[in-house]
Amino acid sequence: MKRSAVVGIAAGSALAAVAVTGLAATATGIAQQAIVEQHNATPTDRSLTGPYGSTRSMNVTDEAGYLARMVAHDQEAVTAARQLRRSDRPQMRALGTAIIDRQGADVATMRAWLDMWYPGRSGTATGYQPMIRDLSGLSGDALDNAFLLDMIPHHMAAVTMSQQLLVSGRAQHSATAGFAIRVRDARHAEMIRMQRYLAHWFKGWSMPCGMRK
Repeated sequence: MKRSAVVGIAAGSALAAVAVTGLAATATGIAQQAIVEQHNATPTDRSLTGPYGSTRSMNVTDEAGYLARMVAHDQEAVTAARQLRRSDRPQMRALGTAIIDRQGADVATMRAWLDMWYPGRSGTATGYQPMIRDLSGLSGDALDNAFLLDMIPHHMAAVTMSQQLLVSGRAQHSATAGFAIRVRDARHAEMIRMQRYLAHWFKGWSMPCGMRK
């Protein structure tokens, strides 16, 4: 697809940026809370906390870079979501299954596009920094709370990258532009649901990083 046509798609999608910006501001507040907790954590606790500030380095420079970074980003989400199979809450198990199915399929699609359009860039994002802590040692409320605190800014990063691609006109294929719109809108909605879970179950605040149930 010609760049000018994709720019037209981007112009229309820019109208959604206002809603996305408001949600991102809320998610940023949660991420900032996590950063404070990381700073105040003991050395043992700190090892469980991911580098939340990495969302700031996710600048989209071209379509291939967007796809490669999103592959690494979504694969991390799938790996983390598998831990929710151990959750005591059916809502969290369902959330984990949805992320595994949807983002797992997205990873396969993006890798196929990279192989077809950008040979040699198979989906490895150079310099990608993990955003989600190791959840394998957590259970019960600690698992659910940590997942929500990490996944909200994780989704925010995907929303931001997708919006950057759209408004910059850097999508070279209509399929990529459509994909970015879907990612932006779907993860926007999922972030709202996760924020509700966090507020309802944990009053918006995390528990200590122990193994509490």
